[in-house]
Amino acid sequence: MRVLLHAKFPHEQFNAAVRDGTVGKKMARLLEELKPEAVYFAEYGGRRSALVFVDLADPSHMPALAEPFFLAFGADVELHPAMNLADLERGGLEALGKKW
Repeated sequence: MRVLLHAKFPHEQFNAAVRDGTVGKKMARLLEELKPEAVYFAEYGGRRSALVFVDLADPSHMPALAEPFFLAFGADVELHPAMNLADLERGGLEALGKKW
């Protein structure tokens, strides 16, 4: 199952990693472990954020997705199921529309 992981970084911890020069190394190690399909960095609600798309083979792997962000940066993490266009097409929207 494809999952969108949204990590929101606290200013103080992330700033400390920027200042001491470890932010790049920490982020690279984290992303190397997760092997995301895609990752984007953006501002969200005034905070630095990462939007990471990962293929999750089993729900029991959720802690392995979130914990690195918690431990490395003290980030707030949300996990959301996500679909690509092919998934959406298989979702049966037309049948649901007719039913409801």
